[in-house]
Amino acid sequence: MPGEVALDESAARAVLQRVLDPELPLLSVVELGIVRECRVAADGEVEVVLTPTYSGCPATEAIAEAVELALLGAGAPRVALHWRLQPAWTTDWIGPAARETLRRHGIAPPSGAAAVEDGAAARPLRLHRRDVACPRCGQAGAERLSAFGATACKALYRCLGCREPFEYFKPI
Repeated sequence: MPGEVALDESAARAVLQRVLDPELPLLSVVELGIVRECRVAADGEVEVVLTPTYSGCPATEAIAEAVELALLGAGAPRVALHWRLQPAWTTDWIGPAARETLRRHGIAPPSGAAAVEDGAAARPLRLHRRDVACPRCGQAGAERLSAFGATACKALYRCLGCREPFEYFKPI
């Protein structure tokens, strides 16, 4: 029907909720907080603004392609994708439900607030965290085995209690 929009904003957001992050496929790009805006124009074009988890993230092309294909597949006539780098993405944008999903899948979610105010860090920078809680047994206290896990945004730790290794999603 002329003038009818194939997707409204709510439907477009629901589609984005099903687009999984290629490096962390247990969370959607919405749950990770990288979808900043989603608008649907009168002609049906869906405009999506994304912020990468970090400026050198190797998954940005895969994310852009997955977002575009999902929206086109759901009926959007056109998709306009924009990357916004400011403000920079922070692990604070990962919501409580997504943090629990990480924990249930054996990945310790980022701890503490990573937000910055007026250019000053909200907390001192630590290169090695010992207060990371084990996602398996819940005990705080772990030793870092490697600064990097399967992806650059995670580190490999071992619980000092149950001795099981686990990945820790580093706060940014």
